Amino acid sequence: QVHLVESGGGLVQPGGSLRLSCAASGTMFSIDAMGWYRQAPGNERELVAVITRSGWITYADAVKGRFTISRDNAKNAVDLQMHSLKPEDTAVYYCYAQNPDWGQQPRWGQGTQVTVSS
Repeated sequence: QVHLVESGGGLVQPGGSLRLSCAASGTMFSIDAMGWYRQAPGNERELVAVITRSGWITYADAVKGRFTISRDNAKNAVDLQMHSLKPEDTAVYYCYAQNPDWGQQPRWGQGTQVTVSS
């Protein structure tokens, strides 16, 4: 029922910036946790940043200080502002949403490619 739609991926040079956006549809209620995971070829999917509806935020150590996550609870939308991008940030980025009403099953977006290269 809940669908996540991502936008904002693309190609950027090292040191550049991108903003990813994700909006949830299919629910009239505020989602508890929203955020972003990423997966590079051959690697495990890893957490990038997650924010709860109460404002608690978790960042991966690799992005702390460079990425900023924010959300609009009324719209069930979440943004990820990425600065000082590095080639190591290259991955498919997946929007994530989780709510206790869904049990332990999160919802995932289709993924958007972020490529950092000169």
